[in-house]
Amino acid sequence: MKSAMKLILLLFSSILANLHIAQAQQPAKPPRIGFVSAGNLDRPGTRVESFRQALNEIGYTEGKNILVEYRHISGRTDQIPRLVTELVQQKVDVLVVRAQPSIRAAKQATKTIPIVMVTTQDPVAAGFINSLAKPGGNITGVTTLQRELSGKRLELLKEVLPGISRVAALMNATSINDFKMYEAPARNLKIQLQSVGVRGPNPHLEDAFQAAVRARAGALITISNAVLNPEAEKIAELAIKNRLPSLCEQSDYVEVGGLMSYSADEAASYKRAVM
Repeated sequence: MKSAMKLILLLFSSILANLHIAQAQQPAKPPRIGFVSAGNLDRPGTRVESFRQALNEIGYTEGKNILVEYRHISGRTDQIPRLVTELVQQKVDVLVVRAQPSIRAAKQATKTIPIVMVTTQDPVAAGFINSLAKPGGNITGVTTLQRELSGKRLELLKEVLPGISRVAALMNATSINDFKMYEAPARNLKIQLQSVGVRGPNPHLEDAFQAAVRARAGALITISNAVLNPEAEKIAELAIKNRLPSLCEQSDYVEVGGLMSYSADEAASYKRAVM
């Protein structure tokens, strides 16, 4: 497996160290982080928890010597530009973003505020940085290169279910490029891949699973994104109800009932970005 994550430009800890110096000079004004989360307000998720834990480990406590302004997408990807703009207008010291739309919105919104991305994508191919060696601009962070594992996930399904010939891919209807990363491996494994697209903020998951059953899918792969990630528990329930073995791109799906996953440790990515 390729390196689970690559550190780009400066570590987030370096940024916080600089902010700590500024804080020492102006003790009445603790640094502020703008954090754009794919989760919900009442269920922020393990990534936010890992982020907070990492801050604590290097001496930062929210509300005391550092402030974090959270903005939760909750499946409403159309709200991302507005949420990012709010944080920029508040003049936060650092922006932490994950999903591609969030990174893109942040890059468009500011050329001066440091942006720390914790992404699953190739940031060079996405156009966020010039190169891994010389990123340029105001973006740094960590990538798990999750799309490169698409073929391996299908191989694992084939190992667990040797006779499988049809697999449904549950996805955001607009994430065509993510789906394409599965097409070539599926052909090599003689698997017929059926896309089952949904749209946010309220994806009709029941309809999507019915479509997968009608297509006689023998298993389901969930392609993670800001629309589906908050629905992990519901997806696991429907997979069990419809007797569809499910493979997910993130471990938190398994934690709520999904059969298996194959990916880098998302929570560790946030800790690495901080430390």
